[in-house]
Amino acid sequence: MASSSKPDSQESSYVEMHDRYDASLVGKHCEYEYCNQLDFLPFHCQSCKKTFCLDHRTETAHKCANAGAWAERRRQAQLAQPSIGAGKMLRDQVSEKPCASPSCRTTVGTSLTPGVHCSTCNRDYCLKHRLQEDHDCKNLVPIGGRPAKDVAGQKARTALDRLKAWGASKKEQAGRALPKPKPSTTAARLIAVNNLKKTAKGDAKVPVEKRVYLYVEAEAETAKAKYPKAEFFFSQDWVVGRVLDAAAKSLQVQNINNQSSDERNKLRVFHVEGGRLLEFNEKVGTAVQSGNTVVLLRGVGPPPDLIKP
Repeated sequence: MASSSKPDSQESSYVEMHDRYDASLVGKHCEYEYCNQLDFLPFHCQSCKKTFCLDHRTETAHKCANAGAWAERRRQAQLAQPSIGAGKMLRDQVSEKPCASPSCRTTVGTSLTPGVHCSTCNRDYCLKHRLQEDHDCKNLVPIGGRPAKDVAGQKARTALDRLKAWGASKKEQAGRALPKPKPSTTAARLIAVNNLKKTAKGDAKVPVEKRVYLYVEAEAETAKAKYPKAEFFFSQDWVVGRVLDAAAKSLQVQNINNQSSDERNKLRVFHVEGGRLLEFNEKVGTAVQSGNTVVLLRGVGPPPDLIKP
């Protein structure tokens, strides 16, 4: 018996015989019970693999014993194709199950709603929640993964401790040394601030009542500053980024923050008393107080790198 051409790619359960124009073809008898009609253009059923005439070519007409087999093969082939999700695959082995999103009641793994597997959290989702941002993937513990232990203890380490540990490992090649905090008692700090006001330099246009007086230092690795330390005053309304620009210019430290995206070349402002790196958009008046010390560091990365494990 002649075979059909690409049966799984057809839109119906039956196909015409491939060699129907062959001169040697003398026709086939319909295999439907009680019919047995001789048909010179017979049809081949892709489900039960039998031959039928025009009237009994459909599965319903000849009461197919294996009805739906061709449709299942076609569905499995479609599920094996890549989905429109970035790098995700529609898995043919996904059985019917609810979408892994808690707020979704869609059943995935069916012919109408195939499941999309997220390789990051190892869960199956419907098309609506297939993207990572749609099912909050970053906050999920992957199935089969080991949850992080002692997260609170790791985050409890201060930025100053992290920076000291980092500085100890780089001490030989970088020669970094952070200054010690200035006296913290009220009396000692008042005396230090009064002495600082006598020597501090800054923009004369800044009102006296808005001035914040700081000790500013540049570490040894920071582009060989001509003047490694000095005393300055800044406006309490300035952001840290503006303070950094002014201090780098006064200390003659190379500042290419606006020219390079590489953190190894960027300057950061470290607050000694606070034990942390300051964000560029922080207000100086809220981040520090007169008499404090800040250090210009290069290549230490953004603040979250010192805080998160």
